[in-house]
Amino acid sequence: MNARTPLHRSIVQSTRGSTHGPITRLVSPSDLGQVLKPFIFLDRFEAPAGGQPPAFGMHPHSGIATLTYLISGQAGYEDTTGEHGAHGTLPTGGVEWMMAGGGVWHTGTPINTERVLGFQLWVAMPPELELAAAHSIYLGPESVPHVGPARVLLGSYGGQTSPIPAPSDISYLAVHLKSGESWRFEPPAGHTVAWMAVGEGALSAPITLTTGDLVVFDESGGAITFEAQTDTTFVLGSGVLHPHDLFMGPYSVHTSAESLRQGQTGIRERAQLLRQQGRL
Repeated sequence: MNARTPLHRSIVQSTRGSTHGPITRLVSPSDLGQVLKPFIFLDRFEAPAGGQPPAFGMHPHSGIATLTYLISGQAGYEDTTGEHGAHGTLPTGGVEWMMAGGGVWHTGTPINTERVLGFQLWVAMPPELELAAAHSIYLGPESVPHVGPARVLLGSYGGQTSPIPAPSDISYLAVHLKSGESWRFEPPAGHTVAWMAVGEGALSAPITLTTGDLVVFDESGGAITFEAQTDTTFVLGSGVLHPHDLFMGPYSVHTSAESLRQGQTGIRERAQLLRQQGRL
């Protein structure tokens, strides 16, 4: 080992976010999203069986993509992509990818007959995609590739690539470890952004992290070793830093003031159509 190589990749920031009912906001574009871009927003959501599920309602986006991963439970979904939109039910282990482009509306409704637990991530788009036609992809658990305990939700890792086209050089993984198991993450070449958030359980990385913790690792690009102290599920993002400033609206993030204006115009146009259809 090179004498300058640290034994552990350092944790440089940590948070437990802010919790409102069943939703904990861990990252926002105005705070840690500036450090972690293209990963600019992360919510952890949880509701017990029969409890009050998260209420998302029909809402718009532009300029970004959202990725929702269900650790447990099911959720209904609806969006305005394509000619007739899309709707259905996302199962446990399923993934929803919503590329908002120049404007889209969507909603998700957790089905609370069983416990619901998951994460929703926002990913910043490069200029060539931020105003593209909106589209969505829904994957059942059987369509999500695995590398050992890691599920490749977006991007590539360990020779496996998600069916969802990655908008930039990033990897987003969901890792499920049994108590006592360990796993070593080897970042792809050039990835200096790295973070992880614990969905449930306890593990060391090397400090002890528990349900609801999010940590940011240093930019060295080194490997990270995780050891589960209990059965544990966490998500991990790794990538090349998004080189653009973030121009933000209420539900939009773009790379310039002009593209933000165009995205918000697209949102209003789609809202008018939804009202004509009685869906808003």
